[in-house]
Amino acid sequence: MLEDLTILGSTGSIGRQALDVCRRLGVFPRFLSCHRQVALLAEQIKTFRPQAVVVTDPEAAEKLPDLLSPLDRKHTAIYQGEGEIRNMVREKVDRILVAMSGFAALSPCYEAIMAGQDLALANKEAVVVAGDLLLPLAREHGVRIYPVDSEHSAIWQCLAAAPQGACYKLYLTASGGPFRTWTREQMTRVSPQEALAHPVWSMGAKISIDSATMMNKGLEILEAMQLFQMREEQIQVLIHPEGIVHSLVEFQDGAILAQLGMPDMRLPIQLALTWPDRVDTELPRFNFFAESQERNLHFYQPDIERFPALALARRAAREGREAPLVFNAANEVAVSAFLAGEINFTGITDLVALALDHFLAQARLTDFSVDGMIDHDQLVKAYCRDQVATLGSLA
Repeated sequence: MLEDLTILGSTGSIGRQALDVCRRLGVFPRFLSCHRQVALLAEQIKTFRPQAVVVTDPEAAEKLPDLLSPLDRKHTAIYQGEGEIRNMVREKVDRILVAMSGFAALSPCYEAIMAGQDLALANKEAVVVAGDLLLPLAREHGVRIYPVDSEHSAIWQCLAAAPQGACYKLYLTASGGPFRTWTREQMTRVSPQEALAHPVWSMGAKISIDSATMMNKGLEILEAMQLFQMREEQIQVLIHPEGIVHSLVEFQDGAILAQLGMPDMRLPIQLALTWPDRVDTELPRFNFFAESQERNLHFYQPDIERFPALALARRAAREGREAPLVFNAANEVAVSAFLAGEINFTGITDLVALALDHFLAQARLTDFSVDGMIDHDQLVKAYCRDQVATLGSLA
């Protein structure tokens, strides 16, 4: 049974749900980290008494001691700055849950793998931009990676039913988000509040916007290619509004296996923390015989004209090299700009397309080390921030 655990990003949506799982399992994480939500981190410290915490935002870190009792401060060491995250992941534990969002997780993932730490991975971006670096290193260091995303967890579970190499095709399911039936023209008038209101899942702001644009599914295509060693054309997206089938795997003989369950992230989180054990849970269970509309399961083909994020992701997959990094970096800037009211909703994919055109016109990234990718990520984001004003004026 899991005993020692580190949670990177404990105050985010996945981190909070992971701590709920820990509470049910009777597990007390040894290390926690957050960026700036120190009031919530203080409550987590009082409940779980970790050995140490890291707050990456120095200004927020200065406020944390005042939120704690003398006993809490005595029991839990407080560190600040991104460098301390790298030190934390070198501390040996049974598993590290990477619940940080965005590109920022790349460096901690790399350091954890180099230290031989097993990962429960809820972050897509590190694998999307650096899978060619991280996954061979994981194999070299004997590191096991347990997917936490519901779609990749489902695929991972289905693949356990057949020998390696038997997979023919992957089906990633998507709810379609809040604008599944909207026209492209209607989507130009979407507000951040509307985009954050996901019809099925309860998620953080960034992933909620990514789900609404279907950029999230594009990232999942790129991640699945890396995690499961599949070609882009072997991965299909299915719109499944009910969110009960979390993904499917088709095998060489034509058999298709699906993983079903209620749309609750605590289920894949718990599995990633307890594997190879399956532990009883008090969470709601799917009932095939309930008299409600959600028990009727539907599947549709996505409309890439209305949701061009999928086509952009496939372009990045085919281009390879720096293209996934550009795709991700541009999206991170675009989502922030949309939430700040600087561009409209459809401007998110417009900015990503613009960045891909600009950076793939000639290969610019030659250093595929972690430091090289960090530098290139900053370059792409600087370019995209410069383009935000132009896109905003055209809105």
